[in-house]
Amino acid sequence: MTWLLGVLLGGAVLSPVTAQSTLPSVIRESQQRVVKVYGAGGVATLEGYQSGFLVSPEGHIATAWSTVLDVEPVVVLDDGRRFDAEIVGFEPTLELAVLKIDADDLPFFKMQSDVPVRPAMTVLAVSNLFGIAAGNEPASVMRGRVATIASLAARRGTFETAYTGDVLLLDLIANNPGAAGGALVDTQGRLIGMLGKELRDAATGVWVNYAVPASSLRPAVGDIIAGRQSTPVADQQPMLPRDEAHSLQTLGLVMVPDVLEKTPAFIDAVPAGTPAANAGLRPDDLILLIGEDRIDSQRTLKETLRRLDRRDAVEVTVQRGSQIVPVTLTPAP
Repeated sequence: MTWLLGVLLGGAVLSPVTAQSTLPSVIRESQQRVVKVYGAGGVATLEGYQSGFLVSPEGHIATAWSTVLDVEPVVVLDDGRRFDAEIVGFEPTLELAVLKIDADDLPFFKMQSDVPVRPAMTVLAVSNLFGIAAGNEPASVMRGRVATIASLAARRGTFETAYTGDVLLLDLIANNPGAAGGALVDTQGRLIGMLGKELRDAATGVWVNYAVPASSLRPAVGDIIAGRQSTPVADQQPMLPRDEAHSLQTLGLVMVPDVLEKTPAFIDAVPAGTPAANAGLRPDDLILLIGEDRIDSQRTLKETLRRLDRRDAVEVTVQRGSQIVPVTLTPAP
């Protein structure tokens, strides 16, 4: 049976004997709503793939925000169809990104707000675990339980993650390579969470298996799809003359060499006395947002700054290690 295909680890293996009569159909329908995401990676321990799940019939996909999305990703549906995906927007504090593919009439998970979640409830984790599914093979499925609902904020400094809200801690090995961004569903097939990235306790080395609750993701997903967040730069005001606009030089930003089509906006140096230095920016900070505009490359960064009057302060959001840091760059008088 196709619903059995995949790696089943950490929880009870599903079988026709022990499963409820409707469980195979729930699993198959969930697999059809989960996608494979391929992007940047393949260097050292960085995997170039992860999972996602459809949240609209028009091809909107929720997934984990990660280095895989440093390039425009490719999405493979359950039926094997491949699409170039656009990154619509992301919310770094939730480690959430929303993609869009050019397709319609697709099966999708409803982002319901009334699905009850409680400790000890049985759940299914659906993802492209270990990259087992590459084409039209169904996603892997594991069964387990919600161990507890806890806040990662209580462990800040122990776990390297930008997200510090409540999570669903799981008693199944759900957060292995490729699983990030997968769907956690209940036995009725209702979405209750998004599988997080691999997370390891820096002090003990223990791996944590968790999912971000769907209730936490729902508002951000809705805002991104509706265009209320991370508005594309092209929709903003036109470019200003160079002598009236901000630039890397006016703010004191020295970036790493721009040698790729989409070189990430990593800061290489911050000269003393500049707005960037006064705001506390550091080498190796990765610029994520200028205002509400997503920065996916150095080219985008430069174009965005050209739209900002150099007399105005600049709101910048950076990733520093596992932290998300907002700063304000105030131009010199």
